Amino acid sequence: MKNGTPQEAFKRFVEIMTRLQAPDGCPWDREQTHESLRPYMIEEAYEAVDAIDRGDMKDLCEELGDVLLQVVFHAVMAEKAGEFTVDDVINGVSDKMVSRHPHVFGDVVANTSDKVLKNWEQIKQKEREAKAKDDPELVALHRNALSGIPANLPALLQAQRMQEKAARVGFDWDNTAQSLDKIEEEIGEMREALARGEELHTREEYGDLMFAMADLGRLMNIDAEMATRSTCSKFKRRFEYVENGAHNQGRELKDMTLEEMDVLWCEAKDIERSKTK
Repeated sequence: MKNGTPQEAFKRFVEIMTRLQAPDGCPWDREQTHESLRPYMIEEAYEAVDAIDRGDMKDLCEELGDVLLQVVFHAVMAEKAGEFTVDDVINGVSDKMVSRHPHVFGDVVANTSDKVLKNWEQIKQKEREAKAKDDPELVALHRNALSGIPANLPALLQAQRMQEKAARVGFDWDNTAQSLDKIEEEIGEMREALARGEELHTREEYGDLMFAMADLGRLMNIDAEMATRSTCSKFKRRFEYVENGAHNQGRELKDMTLEEMDVLWCEAKDIERSKTK
């Protein structure tokens, strides 16, 4: 039976997850570890993002439930091991939200998003230093402006997070024109590496170019990861149109010329553009 209040609903869900991990619960659930569940945490987060991109609120509701499932699964597992509890997770993030919003819960003034973000980073830095005060090596590590960025973030997202943090301490371009100049410089260096046939150097220059492109996106307030995902979706739609067009002609793509495929590709583009007018 469904419970009425959010508190009752959450309590019911935690009880379900606890029951599943009990000795007489689900064999699969009992066998899981934080490490074995890692792929599911990543997968569920991406599926929620996909629902957002599609504007499918019904699907988003379901996917957010799957994300919550992962959070509670890990917390119940940790509680069984005596590491921390679900309450610790909730209270910890609640305390964090209060402490990092002194302009809402305190007397600090922050009237712009930029000011809020700067305060957020300063508070995070103080929190890190407080945690590491008994370890000199950790103190030095947490003074690094780029600390705290997960190494497993998607590369474009990681790049923009690094660039954002560097910008907050003044390491930034003055305008997009300078960023574009850097992109052109990186393209030139990649051309030179290609001309010399230096595979390792070419790969490095390619990475530099992608990093510079992500930085341009940051300056233009464009999420590089989401923009690239959108382009991948667009490519998939148009390529499927080309495949279907070839099938309707009784042909296989491998038997068509690039020019013939491009005709179908342009048709797909025209159809999409007509729908947006």
